[in-house]
Amino acid sequence: MLLFFLVFVPVFALGAIYAERKIAAFIQDRLGPMEVGKYGLLQTVADILKLLQKEDIIPQKADKWLFRLAPFIVFVSVFAGFAVIPLNASTQAAEISIALFYVLAIVSLDVIGILMAGWASNSKYALFGAMRSVAQIIAYEVPIGLSVLCVVTFCQSLDLQAISYQQGIFYQSYRGYEQETNFLFGLASLRVDVTQIGGFLTWNIVRMPLLTVVLIIYFIASLAECNRAPFDIPEAESELIGGFHTEYSGIRWAFMMLAEYSMMLLVAFLGVILFLGSWNTPLPNLPYLPLANYTSGELHTWTGFFWGMFWLLSKTFLWVFMQMWVRWTYPRLRADQLMYLCWKVLTPFAIILLFLCSLWRLWSI
Repeated sequence: MLLFFLVFVPVFALGAIYAERKIAAFIQDRLGPMEVGKYGLLQTVADILKLLQKEDIIPQKADKWLFRLAPFIVFVSVFAGFAVIPLNASTQAAEISIALFYVLAIVSLDVIGILMAGWASNSKYALFGAMRSVAQIIAYEVPIGLSVLCVVTFCQSLDLQAISYQQGIFYQSYRGYEQETNFLFGLASLRVDVTQIGGFLTWNIVRMPLLTVVLIIYFIASLAECNRAPFDIPEAESELIGGFHTEYSGIRWAFMMLAEYSMMLLVAFLGVILFLGSWNTPLPNLPYLPLANYTSGELHTWTGFFWGMFWLLSKTFLWVFMQMWVRWTYPRLRADQLMYLCWKVLTPFAIILLFLCSLWRLWSI
C-alpha cells in the first residue's frame, strides 16, 4: 500500500494540475495548455522537469536547516494520512480502530511545517502567509472535527473500514447479523432492511438526512484546510506574492505543491468515506435487477477489489473536480470574512447538528 500511494499521489498531482488548468481555462473562456503534447497533455511533465533542473536557492539570511526541512515535514504529515484509507473491502494499509482520529491528528502536523517555512525564510511575505495559514487551519479544524464527530456519533465507530461497511450491502457479512435502519420522512417512521437494497440508499447522507448539511460544512471547511480558493489568503498572489512558500524554488517548491494536491486528495477520500458510501456502489438493487450485486462483486475477491477501487476513486475524483470548480468560481475572502464564516457560521451550525445527531442516535436505539 505504501508503494501504491508513493506512485499514485505524484501521478494524481500531475493529472490534477493539468485538469485544473483546463477547467480554469474552460470557466474563463480560454484554451489553457495547448503547445506541449497533444492538447497540452505533457505541459505538466515539462514543468516538473524544469523544476527538477532548477537551482535550489536558499536566502542568505534564512535559517538554512529549518528552510530545507519544512517542505518535507508538510508533505510527510499529509502523506502519512493515506495509511488508513481503505481502498476497497479488503485493502487498507493500516487497519486500526481509531483510524479517523489518526488522520485528524497526523494531518494537523502540517501546520508546524508551514510555520517553519514562513519563519525560516526570513521574509515578511512568507511570515505573513505562514501566520495566516496557521490561524486559518487551526480555526477550521474545529468545524471539520465537529462534522466528523457527527458521523462518528451516528456510526458509533472511528474505524474507516467499519464506516465503509455500514454503507453497503456487505454490512450483514461484516457484522454477522441483519441490521435494520430507521428512516424518518416527515412524521412517518419506516423500518426497512436497506442492506439488502444497497446503493445510495445506504449512504450516510441518506440514512441520516442531517448529515447532508454536515457534508456541506465539511466541504467548505476542507477547502480552508487545503488553503484552496476562496480560502487561499495564505498564498494570496496579489498581496503576499506566494505566501509561506515565496522564497522556495525548484524541488522544494514542488514538494509544497505536491503536499497541497495530496491534501486535496486526502480530504476528498475522507469525505467520500464518511458521507458518500466509501467504496460501495451507488446503484441500488431493484426488483428483478440487482444492480448493487452486479456492481459490487464478491467480498474479498478480485471483482470486489476492482469495483471497490473503481467506485471510491470515481467519487473522490468528482469531489476533487468540485474543489477545482469552486476555486475558479468564487472570489477570495478577506481575513475577517474567513474568520467570521468559521466562528460565527460553520462552528455554531456544526455544534447544533452534533446535538441533533446525538438525539437521533439515542432515539433510534
